[in-house]
Amino acid sequence: MVNTREFEIAASVTDPELPPLTLADLGVLREVTVVDGNVLVTLTPTYSGCPAMATMRDDITHRLHDFGYDRVEIRTRLTPAWSSDWISADGRRKLSAAGYSVPGPAPERTVGPVPLTLTAKPRAIDCPQCGSSNTLLTSEFGATLCKAQYRCSDCLEPFEHIKEI
Repeated sequence: MVNTREFEIAASVTDPELPPLTLADLGVLREVTVVDGNVLVTLTPTYSGCPAMATMRDDITHRLHDFGYDRVEIRTRLTPAWSSDWISADGRRKLSAAGYSVPGPAPERTVGPVPLTLTAKPRAIDCPQCGSSNTLLTSEFGATLCKAQYRCSDCLEPFEHIKEI
């Protein structure tokens, strides 16, 4: 993907649910092209029903309008599905600096039926505050579906972990 002026403008928009990250850091900004003066922006949501998508679309549209682009179209691309592996190295550093637990490698995707389990797969998570591995899952779902809530049993600080998807 060529980083055009239009791409750089869209890439500067921050994620409404993870404000330390831009949409480019998060990997949801997939493509920005200009066709006949119309700026076409393609996004892949972290989840197909992500409630932040409307805000992302509005924020990108307003940012491009601020830079003089009157005709903006936002498209959603669901395939390939977003993966936490798409978070940039810079995005991972920003998450860590903001006190989030960064995701490890995403599970390998396969073709065919998805195995269904009724319990969350245990994760070995280190506390982003003190580095202790003595952490406890308190809720599989945080403020958003892509986060889980943990507490460190050593420093007693609660923290959010960005899930591997």
